[in-house]
Amino acid sequence: MKEIVAFIFCLLLAVNGFAQTPLFQFGNEVALENVQIDKKIKGETLKWFQVNTENNTWKVKGDELICTGHPIGVVRSEKKYRNFIMHIEWKHMEAGGNSGTFVWSDAVPGDNRLPNGVEVQMLELDWVNLNTRNGEKPPVAYVHGELFGVGGVEVVPDNPRGKRSKSVENRCKGKGERNTYDVVCVDGTIKLSVNGKFVNGISQSSKRNGFICLESEGAEIHFRNLKIVELP
Repeated sequence: MKEIVAFIFCLLLAVNGFAQTPLFQFGNEVALENVQIDKKIKGETLKWFQVNTENNTWKVKGDELICTGHPIGVVRSEKKYRNFIMHIEWKHMEAGGNSGTFVWSDAVPGDNRLPNGVEVQMLELDWVNLNTRNGEKPPVAYVHGELFGVGGVEVVPDNPRGKRSKSVENRCKGKGERNTYDVVCVDGTIKLSVNGKFVNGISQSSKRNGFICLESEGAEIHFRNLKIVELP
């Protein structure tokens, strides 16, 4: 039954997805040939579409996109991407805040309301202190830009923590402080730079094309300065 529902959802996306009214516009896509050192090019404004949050979950205010975190779910990009670079800045506003972005996603909600794809984790540093299990804290690596396949997507982690890949250096900043991610996605391989240094990656992703999703997962988060450069 779940498979039938998922198939119908995909079919509706395929038929109606691009006729749907965008929920908001945020960020820019810059053509590769226009990427030049010391030259600012705005590019095409990105349109984002509702998947399974609420319209008031998201608000563009000035140069920021504000996500309330409720309900859990995602919005998706207008089109699918295979090879690209994504630059995004973010900051959590609550201790232990949870969010992230999904790449190469079908943007179809699963049992936990989140889609498949490869997740680029965005957790606030206090998450490990607020989520003890049997009296023990989760590994601190959990909150510093983990990469992992979700919804049946398989990957090979560069720095294994089980099936996930952890950053080799803890570079994320805490609540109220801005973090910068640069995510390079090419033919099933992803490399993640956190605040100016490449510290994590995965390869051999079983899914290599799909939507980009922004995640709402229970806590207010602010996004800024999103840029996508599509690669050959």
